[in-house]
Amino acid sequence: MDKMIQETEKKWFLLETEADYKDATSRYEQIKYAEKGSELHREKMLLGHLIAEYEKRLWDLPDVDPVEMIKIRMEDFGYNASTLAKVYGDRGTISKVLNYKQSLSLTMIRKFSQLLKIPVEWLIREYPLKKAV
Repeated sequence: MDKMIQETEKKWFLLETEADYKDATSRYEQIKYAEKGSELHREKMLLGHLIAEYEKRLWDLPDVDPVEMIKIRMEDFGYNASTLAKVYGDRGTISKVLNYKQSLSLTMIRKFSQLLKIPVEWLIREYPLKKAV
């Protein structure tokens, strides 16, 4: 295993800036498969907590349904339906979801949570679909 992955000199504190957040998420990705019970696993668990707390403070999310939340975050990041289709792979399905004609799939929830920085808990909420005419 690469020395960078095995150990870190950095001491972790509360994440206060976007740079702190990027450092923490980058490090988390490097050690996410650390063996349970190891020092790296303990570091991974700490980073997971710090990242979640930062995201909670940063994103004061409005109380809206999952599709509306996706639309808000798309606007925040300057994304469009094509951007989502590149991540998910099917523009037609994206269109149906954004128009409330089809529910989000588990795969979409996972991918959009990561892309749009929306907690999974927000995307699994129930919401009404439009009836087919």
